[in-house]
Amino acid sequence: MFVTGDPVTGLVVVEEFADHLFLDSIAVRPDARGTGVGRRLLHFVDAHARALGLPEVRLCTNAMMWENQKIYPKYGYEIVERRVDGPYDRVHYRKRLG
Repeated sequence: MFVTGDPVTGLVVVEEFADHLFLDSIAVRPDARGTGVGRRLLHFVDAHARALGLPEVRLCTNAMMWENQKIYPKYGYEIVERRVDGPYDRVHYRKRLG
């Protein structure tokens, strides 16, 4: 987990795998939205994956979270698939790091 701000304005939770870094969760306090906190957190995730020698970052989001589906492509994420697992309808993304 990585947090930013004092008091905390945002955080990310990541999990390292052999071939990628999984972005499990990202959150920005509502009163800090639009101030660049999310962008800094996403840049941190990229830098952390590179420091670990991993070639890509992966994440998934609920298909109903249309706001997320607008944001992630702006930061280089591409849709890999949309998958329904039981009650969960998720869109899976990846970002290949150069």
